[in-house]
Amino acid sequence: MKTLRQQMDDAMVLRGFALRTRGSYLAAVKGLAKHYRCAPDLLSAQEVQDYLLHLIVERRLAYSSVNMVASACRFLFDRVLKRPQTRFDIPMAKVPKTLPRILSRDEVTRVFAAASNLRARTLLMVTYAAGLRVSEVCALQPADIESAPDRMCLKVRGGKGDRDRYTMLSPALLETLRDYWRLCRPRTWLFPNPSGIGPIDAKTAQRMYCAARDKAGLGRAGGIHTLRHCFATHLLESGVDIHTIQRLLGHGHVSTTMRYFHLAHHKLTGTTSPLELLDTVRS
Repeated sequence: MKTLRQQMDDAMVLRGFALRTRGSYLAAVKGLAKHYRCAPDLLSAQEVQDYLLHLIVERRLAYSSVNMVASACRFLFDRVLKRPQTRFDIPMAKVPKTLPRILSRDEVTRVFAAASNLRARTLLMVTYAAGLRVSEVCALQPADIESAPDRMCLKVRGGKGDRDRYTMLSPALLETLRDYWRLCRPRTWLFPNPSGIGPIDAKTAQRMYCAARDKAGLGRAGGIHTLRHCFATHLLESGVDIHTIQRLLGHGHVSTTMRYFHLAHHKLTGTTSPLELLDTVRS
């Protein structure tokens, strides 16, 4: 007989859940079981609600994280254990709407200049110039770089919702990528892990950004995802329409992209990658 973990994973596979979502849901249910030292199928709805309160009050997790745990528990009880939803009522917490920090073009340039080596600088430049999520930049392969004059794009594999897409390839970025390739000669993965077998870990990419950010003296606010926010905001400021930015970011709904209207402060000319507006530092 299959374990409860396997039953839940199978149910998510059948419904087309992304790999990262499956991992997050399974980890959330594991945390619930560990908290009570009890199999989750033996817990009541009230015990689950008490656990969510524990995450908010005692562990001080962000509401977005608690909502993910609530969704995982709801899926387990409703879809796997077949308990009626009316007997398991967990309201989703309202996530405070906070605007992310946006770096100026000069600050982005300083981050690149502060990178520890060409590999770190190239990874950060790709993230900004193409507007990638950290998982997307880690998953890049050399074959994803389409540098023919009539193409000039990057293929993004397995974005949010397991959707592939194409985004822009800046000429300035292409030069840096060629320098990086001549020095590092990546094979399967554009940014491989130390063993060379798999891609770089997202935590490693995050540390690269934080180290450069701190060295540049920009404070400790925000992680590598800041570069994706900067990509969208700087494009909007340069006059690119919101629907084009939506497609480049891979947003399913334009309402998600509309938040950048609150972050844009200037109107500049041009519709190219914002990397072209930087005085980039080459190795």
